[in-house]
Amino acid sequence: MGLSFQEKSLWLMLVSLAVTFAVYFYIAMGTALPTPAARNVMPHQVVYFVIAVIALVIVQVAGFIVFAAMDRRTTTDERDRLIALKGTRNGSYVLATGVFFALCVALLTEGNFVFMHVLLAFWVLAQLTETVSQLYFYRRGA
Repeated sequence: MGLSFQEKSLWLMLVSLAVTFAVYFYIAMGTALPTPAARNVMPHQVVYFVIAVIALVIVQVAGFIVFAAMDRRTTTDERDRLIALKGTRNGSYVLATGVFFALCVALLTEGNFVFMHVLLAFWVLAQLTETVSQLYFYRRGA
């Protein structure tokens, strides 16, 4: 049995999000660590973030267009909505934990660089958790 449109979309989201933000964090951490002014987010790091978001949007839109053209059955049913809700629930736990950790980091460090990147990392991790949870529930048959 082939993958449904929803499952293909989830795989696209998972891979594109993981790759895009892995590259972003690699570049952002590489440009910040050697400098003494690394306490705050610098303008060139904001540019890296904007480029990462634009690349993510382009890849996902192009992928969704290709998947929609290949598979005309893009409708969702009750099972799809239930799986989406379960994935969102799991992702929200990770995001709430990340907000708590980011607030703790904000109290313990100077500047905003570490705070912003801890918050962003948990935001990405929450989305990945949501997507992986949904893929799990599709494979499990929930």
